[in-house]
Amino acid sequence: QVQVMESGGGLVQAGGSLRLSCAASRRDFTLRSAAWYRQAPGKQRELVAQITRGGTTNYVDSVKGRFTISRDNAENTMFLEMNSLKFEDTGVYYCNLALQRMYTGDIRSYWGQGTQVTVSS
Repeated sequence: QVQVMESGGGLVQAGGSLRLSCAASRRDFTLRSAAWYRQAPGKQRELVAQITRGGTTNYVDSVKGRFTISRDNAENTMFLEMNSLKFEDTGVYYCNLALQRMYTGDIRSYWGQGTQVTVSS
């Protein structure tokens, strides 16, 4: 059983910064693609940023230039550096990891439980 755990959420004033982390509980898997999603109250979950194993990144337009996604392949971890936060960035942030089992090659998608980010205006 693999668990995915996020950390780093909290309450911050507009213009402030937060750094989210996401880690898989086991190292006998290879981290393939990884992504951050968020869900604001009353809205659908949306993709915020994604990163391939080779480091290619993609961002939703609303966070370009403010958020940076990164990863540590050796530790099966992923990060989201969020700067110049805005009220509309408020929501529950979820990480999604595509993990490949080393011995079978099977790839599955795993979700974290979510971490709350609240930006006060």
